[in-house]
Amino acid sequence: MHLYGTQAISEEGHLTIGQVDTLELAKEYGTPLFVYDTALIRQRARSFIDTFKKLGVKAEVAYASKAFACVAVYQLAAEENLSLDVVSGGELFTALKAGFPAERIHFHGNNKSIAELEQAFDANIGCIVVDNFYEIQLLKEISERRQQKMRILLRVTPGVEAHTHDFITTGQADSKFGFDLNNGQADEAFQQTFNHEFLELLGLHCHIGSQIFDTAGFALAGEKLIDKISDWHKTHDFTCTVLNLGGGFGIRYTEEDAPLEPQVYVEDMITVVKNKATVLGLTMPEIWIEPGRSLVGDAGTSLYTIGSQKTVPDVRKYIAVDGGMSDNIRPALYDAKYEAVIANKAHAPKDEIYTIAGKLCESGDKLIIDAKLQETASGDTLAIFCTGAYGYSMASNYNRVPRPAIVFVENGQHQLAVRRESYEDIVQNDLPLTLKKGE
Repeated sequence: MHLYGTQAISEEGHLTIGQVDTLELAKEYGTPLFVYDTALIRQRARSFIDTFKKLGVKAEVAYASKAFACVAVYQLAAEENLSLDVVSGGELFTALKAGFPAERIHFHGNNKSIAELEQAFDANIGCIVVDNFYEIQLLKEISERRQQKMRILLRVTPGVEAHTHDFITTGQADSKFGFDLNNGQADEAFQQTFNHEFLELLGLHCHIGSQIFDTAGFALAGEKLIDKISDWHKTHDFTCTVLNLGGGFGIRYTEEDAPLEPQVYVEDMITVVKNKATVLGLTMPEIWIEPGRSLVGDAGTSLYTIGSQKTVPDVRKYIAVDGGMSDNIRPALYDAKYEAVIANKAHAPKDEIYTIAGKLCESGDKLIIDAKLQETASGDTLAIFCTGAYGYSMASNYNRVPRPAIVFVENGQHQLAVRRESYEDIVQNDLPLTLKKGE
């Protein structure tokens, strides 16, 4: 059995995380429950940051917080000297509520509203990643009206397709994101923003996909961006100070996945950019990256309580848990694969095959199909690994199911980071019917 971070098996045969028994966590906080190994998050963050420092390259490592956002995780990111990538007014509000340094916040998104852009200017954030011509016009109007400067990057699509799931590939030409690097759109965006009185163009940004297990795509994208920067340097004497190569660094979900260590991605990126810049006679830009899943994905474990069981003779055995697609939509949405263990029998052999079904009223609500597990019984605690990214952040109240609680663990300590929703929370925005009944 593959264990992650500080996960271990106690003498009693229980799964522990951060030196805390998961059964104790399930008893105290209830299930479903997200448990985050904060020591593993810190380790991953330092791996990225320390590699840049070791190689003497100025950089910002921005946590792509769409993977998982809450006040506590933003505060953890700040403690580890990360920058922050937000994609909505809600994420920006949460970051500011957490006391995250505004100058280290980067705002992404393909349809930022006027209110969201005003919010970014009010907070005087570090950078806005510009996605389209409509946004350029809004930024010009807002900055000129307010007489306020804003640093920007232009997001471009370099035409590089990562070897990943179609639904989460964003660097190819046919994308809702960014200015196409090959059809003149990026050049037009540059013309509209370069030397603007209040918009400071730092450089370019790209994101080629997610769950990527090699560095070839990043290398090719980096070369294409440097070539374009070289063109603008020749024609407009533009000096690129920041090159943001995005994120998408893969993690291990199952034995089929073979991710690289964080430092490998960083080292290969730096090598490509430095060599290309040297050949073209350009100043080495600052490198920004945006790890999200690779910081929190395998640091998260979901705990459930097993309820009903059903055997379909000669077909399969089902076990049902007290959560499902309301707290982890990825299996239904992306056909995502996970591994699991019975937390109170973690030392026992995995001799049984079960399909883990959720409690939602959908036939597609299956968390793992044909999972290898210990023999189970109602009341057992099931732990599903690597649910720290895009689990809670994509959770819903489908079937009016409350969203789970979130607990952080480290060095034998545990704390509630997000409380469990109640039924009262679910109906708090509902209003009674006041329309008059028709005759």
